[in-house]
Parts: sequence; structure tokens; C-alpha cells
Amino acid sequence: MTTQRTVKIPGPDHPITIEATPGRVRVVVAGKVVADSTHALTLREATYPAVQYVPRADVDMSQLQRSEHTTYCPYKGECSYYSIPSGGERTLNAVWTYEAPYEAVAAIGGHLAFYPDRVDEILIDG
Repeated sequence: MTTQRTVKIPGPDHPITIEATPGRVRVVVAGKVVADSTHALTLREATYPAVQYVPRADVDMSQLQRSEHTTYCPYKGECSYYSIPSGGERTLNAVWTYEAPYEAVAAIGGHLAFYPDRVDEILIDG
């Protein structure tokens, strides 16, 4: 049985913008740099805090472990998660990615985002 998913388009009632993050974004967990990029994207969605999406090429994927956890966003699509074993229990499902995002947010494809409260630091220089 296939579940029919509702797809919503960002608009005035639920705006989503994506733009290049000026400067450098670094993510640190357990004293190690997990991500370091000058090509990150800032996604702003409705009233939520801005989120940094880092290109997969700028993430040390060897520090991440794919999780079974998945979620769905009607604006962005199916979401997959990673944990960061070196960070312990706190970093369970700390990283998310939309591997096939909807067209309205296609720019975040191939990028990963990190929950600020599940990593030690997200540093934005610039």
C-alpha cells in the first residue's frame, strides 16, 4: 500500500527562502570538526530559526552513521537522518538531509543540516 503524501508549495503563508551563507560554516562535535564549508546555504522557513545546509562534500561523512529514522515535510519532502557516534546519546539523529527535495527547495539537495542543540557548536564566520 502506497501512502499519498501532501505536497505544499511555499508562499506568503509559509515562506521559504534559500541563499548562500556568506563566509564559513563549521560544525564541531566532541572537539572534532564534522563540517567545514564556504559553500553552505541558509534556509529560512516561516517563523523557524534559520538553518545552515552544508554540502555533503564539506562534511566528514566518516564521523556520521546513517540512522533508520525518517520524517516527512510537506514543503521539502522525505527526510533522512544521521547520528554522530563520537558525540554520544545527545547526537542521535543530529543530522538531517533531504536527498530528493521538492522542486521549490531543490537547492538543498546534496546538503546536510545539524540540530544546534545536538552538536557542540555551529560556527558562522563572515
